[in-house]
Amino acid sequence: MSPEESALIAKKLKLLMELRGAGIGDARVLGAIEKVPREIFVPPSFRDSAYENVALPIGHGQTVSQPSVVALMTEKLELGERHNVLEIGTGSGYQTAVLARLSRRVFTIERHRALLAAAERRFAELKLYNIVARLGDGARGWREQPPFDRILVTAAAREIPAALREALAPGGILLAPVGKERRGQRLMRIRREEEGFLAEDLGPVHFVPLVGGLPRPAVGPRR
Repeated sequence: MSPEESALIAKKLKLLMELRGAGIGDARVLGAIEKVPREIFVPPSFRDSAYENVALPIGHGQTVSQPSVVALMTEKLELGERHNVLEIGTGSGYQTAVLARLSRRVFTIERHRALLAAAERRFAELKLYNIVARLGDGARGWREQPPFDRILVTAAAREIPAALREALAPGGILLAPVGKERRGQRLMRIRREEEGFLAEDLGPVHFVPLVGGLPRPAVGPRR
C-alpha cells in the first residue's frame, strides 16, 4: 500500500467518525460510504480533499455533495434491499454508487453528457451492475419504468415537479431540496400515502438549481 493510499484510508476513517458524531446512525449507510471510494469521483486535483466534509467541483457548474449531506439524504430515504430508486442528477456518480450499495436497482438521469459518460465508467470500474443511467431531463422523470419505491433529487427546484410526484409508488419516499435561492432551500421528504402526499421539512440545504431540458451543444468558431 502506497503512502497516498494509507493517507486516504486514514482520512476516510476520520470522516466516518465525523458522520457518526453528526448523528448518522444507520450502520448500512455508513458501511456503503466506507465501501465507495470517493477519490475516484472527484477531479485528480481534488483527490487529497476527497474525504474532507466539503462539496467539490466536478465541472459544468456542478458539484459532488459533501459526504455529510450524502449520508443524511441516504439515511432519510430509508432504503431497503428490494427498493428501486430513481435519482435525478447523476453528477459524478458518487451518490448513485452509495444508493446502489443499499438498494435493488438505481435508475439515474443526468443532463450533461460528459458527466454521465464519466460516471458510467466509474460504475463499471466498481462493478456496480445494478445502475441504469441515461441522458435526459430529470424533471420529466423516467416514464418507461414502473413507479419507484424511492426518488432522490440532487438539485433544487422551486417546487417538486409533478412528474416525479406521480412516479412515486404508494408508500414510497421522495427526497428533494426545494427553493429558488440557495439560502432559502429546504430539504423536503415526501411520503405517498393512501390519502395523498405527506410533506416533512428536514432543514436547510444548499444545492445547485434543477434545470429543465438538455444543454445546448457547443458551437464551434465560424470560418
